Formats: sequence, C-alpha cells, structure tokens
Amino acid sequence: MSENLDKSNINEAGKSKSNDSEQGLEDAVESSEGALQKKIKSGSASTQGAQRPPSSPPRFVTVEELVETAKGVTNMALAHEIVVNGNFRIKPVELPEDSLEKRVKDIVHKAFWDCLSVQLSEDPPAYDHAIKLLGEIKETLLSFLLPGHTRLRNQIREVLDLDLIQQEAEHGALDISKLAEFIIGMMGTLCAPARDEEVNKLKDIKEIVPLFRAMFSVLGLMKVDMANFAVSSIRPHLMQQSVEYERKKFQELLEKQPNALDFVTQWLEEAAGDLADRTCGRALPAGGGAAGSGDAPVPVPVPDAAAVQDRAYLRLLRWDHLRRPFPETVLMDQARFQELQLQLEHLTILGAVLLVTFSVAAPGVSSQADFAEKLKMTVQILLTDMHLPSFHLEDSLTAIGEKVCVEVSSRLSLCGFSPLTADQETALKGQIQAVASPDDPVRRIVDARILTFLETCLASGHQKPLPTVPGGLGPVHKELEELAVKFVRLVNYNKMVFSPYYDATLRKILVGP
Repeated sequence: MSENLDKSNINEAGKSKSNDSEQGLEDAVESSEGALQKKIKSGSASTQGAQRPPSSPPRFVTVEELVETAKGVTNMALAHEIVVNGNFRIKPVELPEDSLEKRVKDIVHKAFWDCLSVQLSEDPPAYDHAIKLLGEIKETLLSFLLPGHTRLRNQIREVLDLDLIQQEAEHGALDISKLAEFIIGMMGTLCAPARDEEVNKLKDIKEIVPLFRAMFSVLGLMKVDMANFAVSSIRPHLMQQSVEYERKKFQELLEKQPNALDFVTQWLEEAAGDLADRTCGRALPAGGGAAGSGDAPVPVPVPDAAAVQDRAYLRLLRWDHLRRPFPETVLMDQARFQELQLQLEHLTILGAVLLVTFSVAAPGVSSQADFAEKLKMTVQILLTDMHLPSFHLEDSLTAIGEKVCVEVSSRLSLCGFSPLTADQETALKGQIQAVASPDDPVRRIVDARILTFLETCLASGHQKPLPTVPGGLGPVHKELEELAVKFVRLVNYNKMVFSPYYDATLRKILVGP
C-alpha cells in the first residue's frame, strides 16, 4: 500500500492509466460530459420555456444502452479536451480538508503506515508489507521507462528482484536503507527537473517508514508529470484521430437518440434567417419596391452554406445560456464559448470607453502609444470583476470616468496643452457612463466592428496574418486578435468534426428536402 493508494501505472511511452491521472482528466471535462449526458437523457425537455423544435418520437432505452452511451460520451469528451485545450494539464487530486473522503483516506493511510512501523520494529523485523511496497515501487519505476531504456530496465529488475529480496529477508540479510538509496537515485534519474528538489529532500530522511511514505508521495507527482508529458507528446498526432473518433461517437449517439440534432437544426435555421434578412435589406430598391411601381421583383439569392455556418458560430457569442439549450454539436465547448462571450463583452466596453476618450483628447495625446497603453490598463483593472454576478457596470463606469478625466488632463498638461474644462469633463463622463447601455451608439459601433472582424477571420480560414483591425479598435488590437485566434481555432475544429452533419442539415434548410 502507498500514500497514493491507487495501484495503477503509466504504461510505456507515457500512456497513463493511474487513477489520479484519470480523475484529473475527468475533472477537466466533468461539466461538458455532464451537460451532454443530460442532453442525451432529456428526450423532450425544454429549458425555462424555450421552444424545442419538432423531434423524432421518443423511444425507451435499456440501462445497458445508457451506460454504454455514457462511456462513449466520457471518452469523446476526454479526447476533445486534450486536443482543443492547449493548456490542458492533469493535476494531482486534492481532497477538501473537511471532506469525509479525505478523513477516511487519512485514517486508512495512518493505519497502514502504523502497521508497517510495528512490523519493522519487531525482533526480528517482519518485511511482508515492506516487500509489497518495493514491488509497487519497482512497477512504477518501470512504467516511467521508454522502450529504448534497456539498461535502466535491467538495472531496476536486478536490484529490485523481489524473490532475492524475500530470501534476504528470511535470512536476516536485507538492507532496506541500501535499496532506498538506489530507489532515490533512480527517481532522480527519471524525474522531471521540477521534481529535483523533492527527490533531494528524500536523502535527508533517515527513518524507513517516513522515507517510504515520502517516496510514494513524490512518485505520485512523477506519475502526473509523465502523464502530462504523454499528453503533450501525442497532441500533434491526435488531431485527425480525434476528429474521426468524435464523429464516430456522435454518430453512435445519433443512432441511439435520433433527436440529437434538433437544436442544431434550429440554430442553423436562425443563422440562415439572419443572412436572408440582411440580403433582403441590401436587395431592396431605394424606393422600397412598392407594389405597382412597375419594377420587376428583385430575386433574393440563397445564402451560402459556409456563410450560414459562420453566422451561426457568431450567434453563439450572443447566446442566452440561461434560457436556451445549447446546440448539441457544440455542447462540449459550451464553457469555452461562454468564456469567449464574456471576453467579447469586456472587450466591447473597453473599446467603447477608449474610443470615446481618444475622441475628446487632443490628437497629439491620443496618438501616444505609452499613454494609450496606460489608459487601457487603467480601464481593464476597473473592469476586472465584470464576469462576477456582484459586478455593477454603471458604478464601474462612473469610477472609470473620474479616473480617465484625471489621466487625460494630466497628460494634456504634461504635453503643453490646456487640461479639460469642467464642461469637457462632464461631457466625457456622460459619454463613458452611456456605454453601460447596450443601445449606446458608440458601444453598438464597436460591437458591430468586432463581430465583423471575427466574421472576416472565420471566412479567411487558416490564412495568416489576420485581417486588418477595423478603425477605432487600434488601442485594443492585441486583445481583439487574441480573441479571434481562440475563436477561430475552436470553430475550425468543430467544423472538422461535424461538417457532414452541418452540410446535410443546411441542404434541407436552404434547398429543401
């Protein structure tokens, strides 16, 4: 038994199967998996009054089918998380201090280590538990090796030969300290540089039981490091396999739940309607095309399928997550789209405030890069908690208005210009305060330009560099480009997986059955 009671190993080439690693993976995708399984099981549920599109007749499923579906969803979510999240890391499981699970774990561990201490204190010492621990350590060290580590593998097997150790224990010739010294040296050879300090500390522990306990703790961290190394190594090769795997799993889900594309259909229909309305507005003649004018009716072109998809993805950045179910094919990325939505709102407010401010300041001041950056940082700090329910935008904009007026007047004076007059300060504060309203003209302009930029980025696909940032958004170009890169990467991967379903659905919507 060990500090990490889970007796799982990381296989060769870093394929981790440890319970800690598996728990870390499951934690990373728990929200996505749970949401998708909930969607699977709710055959006809609607969310807070949202209208569900017509669906296929419900059918009864067995418990075995539900379990099998849940497993498929779990595996699909894990593969998706690894590919999409470039910062994905497996973390050691940390139980809450006051949780029942932690108390039980501590009690069991203490009982085990106390038992080991009693055995080693006997005369002669009993090594049954100690030999089992050495066996676990041996298997763990071997699991860290790659196929080419032949010399290290032979060395571990030779020194930690359990049959030989058992014979030495029976004849009173077993030297636990010598074996521990070898283990610590091997751990130092195999561990990541970040673990050197923890391994070196093991050399200072002289008592056997505390030493074994500390070794297992460090070995648990090394398992996590190895799993993360494996994840980073396979990610470049996992993309295509993951696309095919996710598509296969979703197809299996669709066969079990024929209504699994209902919300996708509604989502794409709304996007097609948006484009049709915009196209109709452009196609109308200047006089509005009144009946009896003698003009031939203006044909309205069918929206392009790719443009409809791009419009649909943009709609996800304006989604009402509390009132509307999320489309099934993007459900695993709902949390990411919510995060992008918050970033977009934050960027819109920031861009609007800076646009208003620089329109008031003298050109010689507003064009100074250091001043623009300082002012942007000031506004960003005051908008830091914008994602919290307790945040009040009006109050923050009031504080921003006060701070901006001080900064602008100070810089104007420093550059030899007259500071803002009382009337100018009042007007600037009022314009900044007005940004709180979604209907504010400046805010709407900034919002429209950001969405147009994102739409252009989607249309350009993988082309680099990114399109030119629209006018008025220069001060936030860095943040806007970072948002665009995240958004385009997420959308492109989703298209790779689900494009066959989108194409088939759009053919029905745009052309008809």
